[in-house]
Amino acid sequence: MHRQQHRGRHPSDDKLFAPAQWKRLRQAVADLSWLLSRDYPLAASLKLVGDRYRLTARQRMAVRRCACSDKALVWRTSHRLAPEALQGRRLVVDGLNVLIGIESALSGGLLLIGRDGCLRDLASVHGTWRRVVETRAAIRLLGQALEALAVAHAHILLDKPVGNSGRLKGFLENAAEAHGWPWTVALDHNPDRLLTVSPEPVATSDSHILDHVHAWVHLIGFVVQKFVPDASVIDLRPA
Repeated sequence: MHRQQHRGRHPSDDKLFAPAQWKRLRQAVADLSWLLSRDYPLAASLKLVGDRYRLTARQRMAVRRCACSDKALVWRTSHRLAPEALQGRRLVVDGLNVLIGIESALSGGLLLIGRDGCLRDLASVHGTWRRVVETRAAIRLLGQALEALAVAHAHILLDKPVGNSGRLKGFLENAAEAHGWPWTVALDHNPDRLLTVSPEPVATSDSHILDHVHAWVHLIGFVVQKFVPDASVIDLRPA
Protein backbone atom coordinates (compact mmCIF):
# COMPACT_ATOMS: atom_id res chain seq x y z
CA MET A 1 0.00 0.00 0.00
CA HIS A 2 1.26 3.47 -0.85
CA ARG A 3 1.90 5.50 2.30
CA GLN A 4 3.85 8.51 1.06
CA GLN A 5 2.36 11.66 2.54
CA HIS A 6 5.12 14.18 1.84
CA ARG A 7 7.79 14.89 -0.76
CA GLY A 8 10.18 15.52 2.15
CA ARG A 9 13.70 14.52 2.98
CA HIS A 10 15.00 10.98 3.31
CA PRO A 11 15.71 9.84 6.90
CA SER A 12 19.44 9.77 6.10
CA ASP A 13 19.61 13.24 4.55
CA ASP A 14 20.48 15.09 7.76
CA LYS A 15 23.64 12.99 7.99
CA LEU A 16 24.49 12.68 4.29
CA PHE A 17 24.09 16.42 3.65
CA ALA A 18 25.22 17.84 6.97
CA PRO A 19 27.45 20.97 6.78
CA ALA A 20 30.50 18.78 7.38
CA GLN A 21 29.78 17.07 4.03
CA TRP A 22 29.40 20.20 1.91
CA LYS A 23 33.07 20.76 1.04
CA ARG A 24 33.47 17.15 -0.13
CA LEU A 25 30.26 17.25 -2.14
CA ARG A 26 31.22 20.54 -3.81
CA GLN A 27 34.58 19.11 -4.78
CA ALA A 28 32.83 16.06 -6.20
CA VAL A 29 30.58 18.34 -8.28
CA ALA A 30 33.68 20.18 -9.51
CA ASP A 31 35.47 16.95 -10.44
CA LEU A 32 32.46 15.47 -12.24
CA SER A 33 31.95 18.74 -14.12
CA TRP A 34 35.64 18.69 -15.14
CA LEU A 35 35.29 15.18 -16.55
CA LEU A 36 32.06 16.00 -18.37
CA SER A 37 33.72 19.09 -19.89
CA ARG A 38 36.26 16.74 -21.47
CA ASP A 39 33.58 14.43 -22.87
CA TYR A 40 34.12 11.55 -20.49
CA PRO A 41 30.97 9.40 -20.24
CA LEU A 42 28.65 10.28 -17.39
CA ALA A 43 28.21 6.84 -15.85
CA ALA A 44 31.93 6.04 -15.71
CA SER A 45 32.76 9.57 -14.51
CA LEU A 46 30.18 9.45 -11.73
CA LYS A 47 31.51 6.09 -10.55
CA LEU A 48 35.07 7.39 -10.55
CA VAL A 49 34.15 10.51 -8.58
CA GLY A 50 31.77 8.69 -6.27
CA ASP A 51 34.36 6.05 -5.45
CA ARG A 52 37.07 8.65 -4.89
CA TYR A 53 34.98 10.54 -2.34
CA ARG A 54 33.26 7.43 -0.98
CA LEU A 55 29.82 8.79 -1.71
CA THR A 56 26.59 6.94 -1.02
CA ALA A 57 24.07 6.32 -3.79
CA ARG A 58 22.00 9.30 -2.65
CA GLN A 59 25.03 11.59 -2.53
CA ARG A 60 26.01 10.43 -6.02
CA MET A 61 22.54 11.31 -7.27
CA ALA A 62 22.92 14.77 -5.77
CA VAL A 63 26.33 15.28 -7.36
CA ARG A 64 25.03 14.09 -10.71
CA ARG A 65 22.11 16.53 -10.61
CA CYS A 66 24.35 19.45 -9.63
CA ALA A 67 27.23 18.94 -12.09
CA CYS A 68 27.40 20.04 -15.71
CA SER A 69 30.05 20.58 -18.36
CA ASP A 70 31.54 23.97 -19.17
CA LYS A 71 29.72 23.92 -22.51
CA ALA A 72 26.39 23.21 -20.84
CA LEU A 73 27.00 25.96 -18.30
CA VAL A 74 27.63 28.54 -21.03
CA TRP A 75 24.54 27.44 -22.99
CA ARG A 76 22.24 27.45 -19.96
CA THR A 77 23.49 30.81 -18.74
CA SER A 78 23.13 32.49 -22.12
CA HIS A 79 19.58 31.18 -22.67
CA ARG A 80 18.23 31.92 -19.21
CA LEU A 81 15.59 34.62 -18.79
CA ALA A 82 14.90 36.61 -15.65
CA PRO A 83 11.43 35.77 -14.29
CA GLU A 84 10.38 39.39 -14.79
CA ALA A 85 10.89 38.94 -18.54
CA LEU A 86 7.77 36.76 -18.64
CA GLN A 87 5.37 39.68 -18.27
CA GLY A 88 2.71 39.48 -20.96
CA ARG A 89 4.28 36.38 -22.52
CA ARG A 90 3.26 32.78 -22.94
CA LEU A 91 5.11 30.16 -20.92
CA VAL A 92 5.45 26.40 -21.32
CA VAL A 93 5.81 24.58 -17.99
CA ASP A 94 7.50 21.24 -17.38
CA GLY A 95 4.67 20.28 -15.06
CA LEU A 96 6.02 17.40 -12.98
CA ASN A 97 9.47 18.92 -12.70
CA VAL A 98 8.18 22.24 -11.39
CA LEU A 99 5.40 20.89 -9.19
CA ILE A 100 7.56 18.26 -7.47
CA GLY A 101 10.21 20.89 -6.82
CA ILE A 102 7.65 23.13 -5.11
CA GLU A 103 6.18 20.20 -3.16
CA SER A 104 9.69 19.31 -1.95
CA ALA A 105 10.31 22.86 -0.79
CA LEU A 106 7.02 22.96 1.12
CA SER A 107 7.60 19.60 2.81
CA GLY A 108 11.12 20.31 4.06
CA GLY A 109 12.82 18.22 1.40
CA LEU A 110 16.35 19.13 0.39
CA LEU A 111 16.85 21.47 -2.55
CA LEU A 112 20.32 21.64 -4.02
CA ILE A 113 21.81 24.56 -5.97
CA GLY A 114 23.71 23.10 -8.89
CA ARG A 115 26.59 24.51 -10.88
CA ASP A 116 24.15 26.24 -13.25
CA GLY A 117 22.38 27.98 -10.36
CA CYS A 118 19.25 25.81 -10.60
CA LEU A 119 17.47 24.37 -7.58
CA ARG A 120 16.95 20.64 -7.86
CA ASP A 121 15.25 18.23 -5.51
CA LEU A 122 16.11 14.62 -4.72
CA ALA A 123 12.56 13.33 -5.15
CA SER A 124 11.50 10.84 -7.78
CA VAL A 125 8.11 9.73 -9.02
CA HIS A 126 9.34 6.19 -9.88
CA GLY A 127 6.94 5.95 -12.80
CA THR A 128 3.88 7.08 -10.83
CA TRP A 129 2.97 10.49 -9.50
CA ARG A 130 1.42 10.41 -6.03
CA ARG A 131 -0.56 13.21 -4.45
CA VAL A 132 1.00 14.38 -1.18
CA VAL A 133 -0.16 16.71 1.58
CA GLU A 134 1.60 19.66 -0.08
CA THR A 135 0.16 19.15 -3.58
CA ARG A 136 -2.74 21.57 -3.24
CA ALA A 137 -0.52 24.28 -1.73
CA ALA A 138 2.10 23.69 -4.44
CA ILE A 139 -0.48 24.21 -7.19
CA ARG A 140 -1.68 27.37 -5.44
CA LEU A 141 1.87 28.75 -5.24
CA LEU A 142 2.43 27.94 -8.89
CA GLY A 143 -0.66 29.95 -9.76
CA GLN A 144 0.32 32.85 -7.50
CA ALA A 145 3.81 32.92 -9.00
CA LEU A 146 2.49 33.05 -12.56
CA GLU A 147 0.07 35.80 -11.51
CA ALA A 148 2.87 37.80 -9.87
CA LEU A 149 4.94 37.51 -13.05
CA ALA A 150 1.94 38.55 -15.20
CA VAL A 151 2.30 35.55 -17.49
CA ALA A 152 -0.27 35.87 -20.27
CA HIS A 153 -0.82 32.13 -20.65
CA ALA A 154 0.76 29.00 -19.20
CA HIS A 155 0.73 25.71 -21.10
CA ILE A 156 1.54 22.91 -18.64
CA LEU A 157 2.88 19.66 -20.08
CA LEU A 158 2.66 16.38 -18.18
CA ASP A 159 4.21 12.98 -18.93
CA LYS A 160 1.37 10.74 -20.06
CA PRO A 161 3.28 7.49 -19.34
CA VAL A 162 3.63 8.50 -15.67
CA GLY A 163 0.91 6.92 -13.58
CA ASN A 164 -1.75 9.31 -12.20
CA SER A 165 -0.68 12.10 -14.58
CA GLY A 166 -4.28 12.29 -15.78
CA ARG A 167 -5.40 12.82 -12.20
CA LEU A 168 -2.87 15.62 -11.77
CA LYS A 169 -4.12 17.18 -14.99
CA GLY A 170 -7.57 17.32 -13.43
CA PHE A 171 -6.25 18.97 -10.26
CA LEU A 172 -4.46 21.63 -12.29
CA GLU A 173 -7.45 22.32 -14.53
CA ASN A 174 -9.81 22.55 -11.55
CA ALA A 175 -7.49 25.02 -9.82
CA ALA A 176 -7.20 27.11 -12.98
CA GLU A 177 -10.97 27.23 -13.36
CA ALA A 178 -11.54 28.10 -9.70
CA HIS A 179 -9.05 30.98 -9.73
CA GLY A 180 -9.42 32.16 -13.30
CA TRP A 181 -5.84 31.30 -14.16
CA PRO A 182 -5.03 31.32 -17.90
CA TRP A 183 -3.77 27.74 -18.09
CA THR A 184 -4.03 24.85 -20.47
CA VAL A 185 -2.84 21.42 -19.38
CA ALA A 186 -1.85 18.62 -21.76
CA LEU A 187 -0.63 15.04 -21.50
CA ASP A 188 2.03 13.91 -23.94
CA HIS A 189 3.97 10.67 -24.39
CA ASN A 190 7.21 12.63 -24.77
CA PRO A 191 6.88 16.12 -23.33
CA ASP A 192 10.66 16.59 -23.31
CA ARG A 193 10.54 16.62 -27.11
CA LEU A 194 7.98 19.41 -27.09
CA LEU A 195 9.80 21.38 -24.41
CA THR A 196 13.18 21.32 -26.17
CA VAL A 197 11.75 22.74 -29.40
CA SER A 198 9.32 25.21 -27.83
CA PRO A 199 9.43 28.70 -29.37
CA GLU A 200 8.12 30.02 -26.05
CA PRO A 201 10.14 30.21 -22.82
CA VAL A 202 10.15 27.00 -20.79
CA ALA A 203 9.99 26.63 -17.01
CA THR A 204 12.12 23.66 -15.93
CA SER A 205 15.26 22.61 -14.11
CA ASP A 206 15.68 19.40 -16.12
CA SER A 207 19.28 19.29 -17.36
CA HIS A 208 18.52 17.57 -20.65
CA ILE A 209 15.88 20.13 -21.56
CA LEU A 210 18.08 23.06 -20.48
CA ASP A 211 20.81 21.90 -22.84
CA HIS A 212 18.52 22.29 -25.86
CA VAL A 213 15.82 24.82 -25.06
CA HIS A 214 15.62 28.18 -26.83
CA ALA A 215 14.84 30.14 -23.64
CA TRP A 216 14.11 29.08 -20.08
CA VAL A 217 13.23 30.49 -16.69
CA HIS A 218 14.02 29.18 -13.23
CA LEU A 219 10.45 29.18 -11.94
CA ILE A 220 11.14 26.88 -8.98
CA GLY A 221 13.77 29.31 -7.75
CA PHE A 222 11.35 32.22 -8.05
CA VAL A 223 8.64 30.38 -6.10
CA VAL A 224 11.03 29.35 -3.33
CA GLN A 225 12.55 32.81 -2.98
CA LYS A 226 9.18 34.57 -2.93
CA PHE A 227 6.94 32.11 -1.08
CA VAL A 228 9.10 29.51 0.73
CA PRO A 229 12.12 31.46 2.03
CA ASP A 230 12.70 28.94 4.83
CA ALA A 231 13.11 26.00 2.43
CA SER A 232 16.03 23.65 3.06
CA VAL A 233 18.53 24.75 0.42
CA ILE A 234 22.16 23.62 0.13
CA ASP A 235 24.52 25.34 -2.29
CA LEU A 236 26.71 22.70 -3.97
CA ARG A 237 28.24 25.01 -6.53
CA PRO A 238 32.02 24.58 -6.57
CA ALA A 239 33.97 27.49 -5.16
